[in-house]
Amino acid sequence: LLPVSLYCQSDSVVGPVACAGAGAVVPYLNLDESKEPTTDMEIDSVRLDQTTFRSIKRTKDMFLSDYGKRPVDTEQSQSIKLMSKRQAEYREVLHLPPPDALKKKAKGTAGPTAARPVIKANDVLKPKSSTVPSSHQSLALVSQQHPSGQQSKPATKELALRRHAPTMPKPQWHPHWKLYRVISGHSGWVRCVAVEPKNQWFVSGSADRTIKIWDLASATLKLTLTGHVSTIRSLEVSERHPYLFSAGEDKSIKCWDLEQNKVIRHYHGHLSGIYSMKLHPTVDVLFSGGRDSTVRVWDMRTKAQVHCLTGHSNTVGSLETEPVDPQVISGSHDSTIRLWDIRAGRCMATLTNHKKSVRALAKHPKEFTFVSGAADNIKQWYLPRGEFIQNLGGHTAIINTMVASASGVLVSGSDTGSLCFWDYRTGYRFQTLDSIPQPGSLDSENGIFGVTFDKSYSRLITAEADKTIKIYRQDPESTEETHPVEWKPNVIQNSRF
Repeated sequence: LLPVSLYCQSDSVVGPVACAGAGAVVPYLNLDESKEPTTDMEIDSVRLDQTTFRSIKRTKDMFLSDYGKRPVDTEQSQSIKLMSKRQAEYREVLHLPPPDALKKKAKGTAGPTAARPVIKANDVLKPKSSTVPSSHQSLALVSQQHPSGQQSKPATKELALRRHAPTMPKPQWHPHWKLYRVISGHSGWVRCVAVEPKNQWFVSGSADRTIKIWDLASATLKLTLTGHVSTIRSLEVSERHPYLFSAGEDKSIKCWDLEQNKVIRHYHGHLSGIYSMKLHPTVDVLFSGGRDSTVRVWDMRTKAQVHCLTGHSNTVGSLETEPVDPQVISGSHDSTIRLWDIRAGRCMATLTNHKKSVRALAKHPKEFTFVSGAADNIKQWYLPRGEFIQNLGGHTAIINTMVASASGVLVSGSDTGSLCFWDYRTGYRFQTLDSIPQPGSLDSENGIFGVTFDKSYSRLITAEADKTIKIYRQDPESTEETHPVEWKPNVIQNSRF
């Protein structure tokens, strides 16, 4: 039984009464009227019992019959329900003007199988007759007048929008670049370079099996690290940890603690030389690819191999990473590009547009696009599905490396020592530089193996085959008058292949 709360004033009930629910047994109160109450307390008790019994009985009689029963649906309630729902959900489309075909049918001018009006070849754009000035008249499709003088019926009453012819975007002007500094120190081909996130120093790896750390401002040697037994092919500096990662042709990846200047972790698992390596932008994960045609995913802290992504049939020569899917992109010497889903450990898409080995990949720092370079041409792609954008043709050489800046400059370096500077948006090549080998080197030792911007995108660092590191910067004397944009729109559409 639920408690009964009452507020009593003399013999009437003023406050609410909490009664028993449906099906509850109302207690029988033995009120013996013959027994006279003797004290004031007993008199008040008898009055309270009587009032409570009366309230419970009235409440039960009032609510017991309808308790728990659903109201009966009537036609009137159903129509009110449908009307309110129609007004709430379909108010905007309740009163639409009838289409032209229905209007004609209502007037009796069109049969039941009348076709929808079509625009004919002799229909021209003419202003509608209106009281508004001619400058504000709208254009409608109106049929031309027949030679007999009779005006044909209008083909349609819908407004026709003027379509502008597709225009090719004009390339943005970029300042030209010039050689600023040459750094010598390695005794072998310099294969890779990487810049520290704080933009204070950069690191280079060479075929002399050493890693050298250079001051970016003064270009002085700060440190030399030794430990690899073969050519160093890739370097990465972590943005979240004081770690430097190096990969080489000795099938090993080393993690260097820059606070102690020593190796603290080794990552073993590749069956042949490692040619490329990348760090995940947001997760402590490392990607590596090499001559065993696989892309391996490593846990940076535990040194465990998370995935072994297989599918390429030749050397994986380049990698790029993204914070969202596809979180890793691989380019291979089998002339294909693969986009990978590292959560499922499978390939999301395979791009087969290239005809030559894909040795270089570069992503745009701000846009969700990337470029791939091969000996046939450079191609731009949309992410995440890898839709083709355009070809950047003209760099006729084996492209070993590429990098893109936030200002829209793409730089590609080749085996012949040529550097090409492109406008990323339009694919216009606004400058070409030929690297000059240092004295004492062979003319054939003129290749560029690595290229990167510093964090301010004001200096370009290249790793070259003449055992030097070259630094380029923007020419302060370059203006739009001295180096104008000599661009002509390409009428022929670029081929996808």
